[in-house]
Amino acid sequence: MENDIKNRFLGLIEEGIRNNWDRPVFSDYDGNTMLYKDFGARIAQLHIIFDTLKLEKGDKVALCGRNCTNWAVTFFAAMSYGTVVTTILHDFDGESIQNIVNHCDAKVFFAGEHVWEKVDPLKIPKVETIIVIDDFSIAKSYTEDLNRVMNEIDIEFEKKYPNGFTVNDLKFHTEAPEELALINYTSGTTSQPKGVMIPYRSLWSNTQFAIENIQFVKQGDGIVSMLPMAHMYGLAFEILLSVAKGCHIHFLTRLPSPQIIMNAFAKVKPTLIIAVPLIIEKIITSKVLPELQKQPTKTLLKIPFIKDKIYAKVREKLLTVFGGQAVEIVVGGAALDTEVGNFLKLIKFPYTVGYGMTECGPLIAYDYWETYRTASCGKTVDRMEVKVDSDDPVNVVGELIVKGMNTMLGYYKNDEATEAVLSPDGWLRTGDLVTQDTDGYIYIKGRSKTMILGPSGQNIYPEEIEQLLNNVHFVGESLAVERDGKIHALIYPDQEVLKLHPNNRSIDETMKLEIAEVNKRLPKYCQIAGFTIRDEEFEKTPKRSIKRFLYK
Repeated sequence: MENDIKNRFLGLIEEGIRNNWDRPVFSDYDGNTMLYKDFGARIAQLHIIFDTLKLEKGDKVALCGRNCTNWAVTFFAAMSYGTVVTTILHDFDGESIQNIVNHCDAKVFFAGEHVWEKVDPLKIPKVETIIVIDDFSIAKSYTEDLNRVMNEIDIEFEKKYPNGFTVNDLKFHTEAPEELALINYTSGTTSQPKGVMIPYRSLWSNTQFAIENIQFVKQGDGIVSMLPMAHMYGLAFEILLSVAKGCHIHFLTRLPSPQIIMNAFAKVKPTLIIAVPLIIEKIITSKVLPELQKQPTKTLLKIPFIKDKIYAKVREKLLTVFGGQAVEIVVGGAALDTEVGNFLKLIKFPYTVGYGMTECGPLIAYDYWETYRTASCGKTVDRMEVKVDSDDPVNVVGELIVKGMNTMLGYYKNDEATEAVLSPDGWLRTGDLVTQDTDGYIYIKGRSKTMILGPSGQNIYPEEIEQLLNNVHFVGESLAVERDGKIHALIYPDQEVLKLHPNNRSIDETMKLEIAEVNKRLPKYCQIAGFTIRDEEFEKTPKRSIKRFLYK
C-alpha cells in the first residue's frame, strides 16, 4: 500500500478532519458540541501531554469509559501519535479491567470516573500514568512535569502554535499497513484474556469499504452512537466511517434506554443506523405484529390492494420511530429473528444484516438492503476471501474460513490461541457454521462459538458465567442461556450437597443468595436474571461436554 493519504487509515481520518474543519463532529447527549477544528486542536493538546510523558511509538495506551466526546478524542489522539490503543468495555468488573490493563502492558490508562472507582491502582503497578477521561484530571503520575503541563495546557499550546492552530498544523503518525493499531479485548474475566491485534490495514480496509458502499451517508449527516466504542462493530461504522465522511456523531453517554434512543433518533434524524437485533425485534414483536392480528386489520390484510396500503403505513410509522430519514438500518452482532426479518422484507423496510467478528475488524459480509436476501448475512466484502469447509457449501453446513486485509495479526501474547484459529497462510477459522448459495450469499446456520449478544451489543461469554456458578458450593454443573433477552442459569445441583437440603424451596432460597453474590462479579449486562433447578444431569458428548444445543 502506498503512503498516499487515501491509502492509509490515519490518512482517511486526517482528511476527514481537514475537509470538515468548521462542521460539528461530536455532541454528548444534552451536552456540548465540538467542531472538527476543535477536535484537531484537542488531539494536538493530547500530543503535547504524550510528549511530556515521553511516550514512544508502539507504547500501549489503555482506554476504558462510557461513549463520550472525551473517549473519542483520546482514542484518535493516541492512534495519531503512533501509540497502540487498548479498548476495554467499561461494563467489566474491576478485576477484569485490571487483568487487561496488566496483560496489554499499558503505560498510560485513561479511565472513566465510574471505572476508576472500581479499579485498585496497586493492582496495575506497571501503569505509569492514570488520567480520568471525564475531565482529564490526573489520578496517578510519576512524571513531575505532567501536573504543570496539564494545568497550563492552554499556555503550552499557544507556545507551540503562536499563530493559532490551523488545518495545516494537523500532524498524524504515518503508519505501515502491517503495523499494530489497536488491541481489542473481547473478554477479561479469565486469567488469560484474549486481545485481538488489529493492524492498520484492517482499519483502512473496513473504513474504505464503508466509504465506498454506504455512499448515502454524506457530510454533515447526524449519526447516533448507541453501541460501545470499545467494540469493533460500533467503533468501525458509527465512529470511523462518520469521522472520515465528516458526519456529526451524537453520543448517548449513558445506558441507552428505549426512550433515550427514540428521543435521539427524533432529534438527530440519522440516515444510517447501526443496531443489534434486539432493538428491531422488540419493536416488531411487541408493537407491530400484535396490532396486525387485531380485527378488522387481520381481515383487511387478505385483500391485496388494501394489504399493500396497510404495509406502506406500517413502514412509514416504523421509519418515523427511527427519526424519519433512515436510508438503511444495518443489523449486526447476531442473527435477526427469521419471522421479524421476513416481515420487514414484506413491508420493504430498509434493513440489512451485516456479518463479521472482532478478529476481522469486523467486516466479513454485507449487502445493501435493496438486494439483500432474507435470512442471509450478505456477500463477502471487498479485499476478503471466504470458503466453506464443506464438500457441498450450498446444501451442507461447514465452518466459514476467511482471509484478507481485514484479518487480525493474532491474539496478543497468546500464540496458542492464535495458532488454533489462524493458519500460517492467513486463513482464519471463524467458528461459525454456514452455507453459501451460488450467488455468494452467506447463511449462518449455527455457531460453534457460544457467544450471546448483550442488549447494547456487548459480547457475553456463557462459559465465564458458568465458571463462577460452578464454583458455588451447591452447584454440580450449569449452563448460562439467553431467555427473553436476559441471562438465565440452568443448574444441576451437587447431589452430595442436595442430601443436606431435601426441601427444594430451601435450595431455591439458597441459590438466590449465591447468584446475588455471583452477580457482584459480573458486568450488569450479563448478570443472571433467573434460574431453573434441574432434576437430571445435562446430556453429554463422549468427551463429557454438555450438549449445549439441546438447552435454550
